[in-house]
Amino acid sequence: MTRATRRGVTYALAAVVSFFLTACGGGREYAVPEQTCGITVNRTTLDPFLPDGEKVEIVGDSLVETGEDTRGHCEIRVDGKRAMYLRVSKVDKLYDPMGEVDAFRFTNREKMSGLPFPGEGALGDAAAMVNTECTAPGAAYLSVLVTVDGTVDDEVAERRRDLQAFAVDLVPAVKKALGCAA
Repeated sequence: MTRATRRGVTYALAAVVSFFLTACGGGREYAVPEQTCGITVNRTTLDPFLPDGEKVEIVGDSLVETGEDTRGHCEIRVDGKRAMYLRVSKVDKLYDPMGEVDAFRFTNREKMSGLPFPGEGALGDAAAMVNTECTAPGAAYLSVLVTVDGTVDDEVAERRRDLQAFAVDLVPAVKKALGCAA
């Protein structure tokens, strides 16, 4: 091999390695938000659902400044792709998320047990729903729904555990923001 050929091969290999390091390097170029959809959230429990990317953006309504509306919803996007969807509904009675009316929201739905507050919960591979008391103006009860991108990783058991932890942290924050007495 001639010196020129070796030099050309070396440059080509360097370019290929540089391309793959750049493509695989990725990383997160944004901070995990402390406020999401009008709610102060636990950044530690939110973190697992935010993929690497350049920009995080919150799109939609505040979950607590719904005014006369009975529902607020928003989504967290990373580089334009939805990473998480949040919905809070003010409802007139305690609905069980294990009922058939909500079955379509879940894959591998199971009842959440051991909630640290009164209420009913259901957990799936990419969704969690918790319904709980709230004696605030315009709301006897709340329904909190969280859905995440179920294709982010292959660790379904870990995602489910993280999803439950996020939902259990989120519900008291929503109740506090709405001024729920219960």
